[in-house]
Amino acid sequence: MYTFKLFLFIAPLVISSRIDQDYSPVDSISPQPKSRFAMLDDVKILANGLLQLGHGLKDFVHKTKGQINDIFEKLNIFDQSFYDLSLQTNEIKEEEKKLRKTTSKLQVKNEEVKNMSLELNSKLENVLNEKLLLQQKVRHLEEQLTSLIKNQPETQEHPEVTSLKTFVEQQDNNIKDLLQTVEEQYRQLNQQHSQIKEIENQLRRTGFQESTENSLSSKPRAPRTTPSLHLNETKNVQRDGSSWTLIQHRKDGSQNFNETWENYKYGFGRLDGEFWLGLEKIYSIIKQSNYILRIELEDWKDSKHYIEYFFNLGNHETNYKLHLVEITGNIPNALPQNKDLVFSTWDHRAKGHFNCSENYSGGWWWHDVCEENNLNGKYNKPRAKTKPEKRRGICWKSQNGKLYSIKSTKMLIHPADSESSE
Repeated sequence: MYTFKLFLFIAPLVISSRIDQDYSPVDSISPQPKSRFAMLDDVKILANGLLQLGHGLKDFVHKTKGQINDIFEKLNIFDQSFYDLSLQTNEIKEEEKKLRKTTSKLQVKNEEVKNMSLELNSKLENVLNEKLLLQQKVRHLEEQLTSLIKNQPETQEHPEVTSLKTFVEQQDNNIKDLLQTVEEQYRQLNQQHSQIKEIENQLRRTGFQESTENSLSSKPRAPRTTPSLHLNETKNVQRDGSSWTLIQHRKDGSQNFNETWENYKYGFGRLDGEFWLGLEKIYSIIKQSNYILRIELEDWKDSKHYIEYFFNLGNHETNYKLHLVEITGNIPNALPQNKDLVFSTWDHRAKGHFNCSENYSGGWWWHDVCEENNLNGKYNKPRAKTKPEKRRGICWKSQNGKLYSIKSTKMLIHPADSESSE
């Protein structure tokens, strides 16, 4: 810029001097002619000024070009950041829509449950009132019947007595119908409650709702003396010419499996009867290579079933986390696949998980909800036919809803590099 200004200052002076020389009057011409070398000097000065101007313009162009390139790079970075921010904003909006839909469903379900509860309470009050009225009528009828019997001991049954009996029977039938209606309403209420629990579990899995922490039961438990297994004590059985290590056996209910975390960790029972090998011992075996888990079941009709899985087992720091992938079997699968199942007992559970062992008895692997599949549950004989007792016992509920009550179980492990099939 300085060279350009210098050129603008010199050029007019040179041009004006040349014009003065060309157009001056004849009488003012110097008697001595001016040397041509002075004109060459002016041209050189002008050429030098033009050269410096050219260099200055070239430097200015390069500098301006670099600044423009920097501006374009910054604009590209800004465009990319704006695009990423737009994508994140769209994702947040989608998640917000899903959350609103789920919240709306939950609110609707809650309203339905409230309405069902109010309706059920109203019907229960009506039933109780009718029951009181019927009891009063029955007492009055009994008094009348007693009086009639005393006054007419030898006569045939009075028509009024027959009518009263008929009325009492009708009222009894009405009470039964009302009770059935109440039971149906109660069943529907439980179904609605289960649906709400399922929605809450879905929210908990997606992270939009804090998980509900169930406190450990404060009921005291009497200490038991449980026979523990020796450190290197194992039992092997043969299946199709291959040796399998038996890690669990149930057959007659002689061993209580509602044990503590410490006993499940190191094992308990007798190898010649019912026993649990121990989580720590199982982990020390399977960490050497890949293993297959085989579960053999026998129901109370003496039907035998089996299922095999590829499986991984974590250490005590992961609460012996179990991961299953089904291979083969002749019974429908009942355990969650490709999910992390955490082992818990009544006196130990992983943070953020339900204490299923408190409600279902025995130590077992659970997911985020308590399922009716527990091979270490209470040993129930066939006489235990009620559902609460069944679900606390040894059972296998397939994904199609069929519930198998189990008489005996065996859990076996075998290296995966040796093929094994039923």
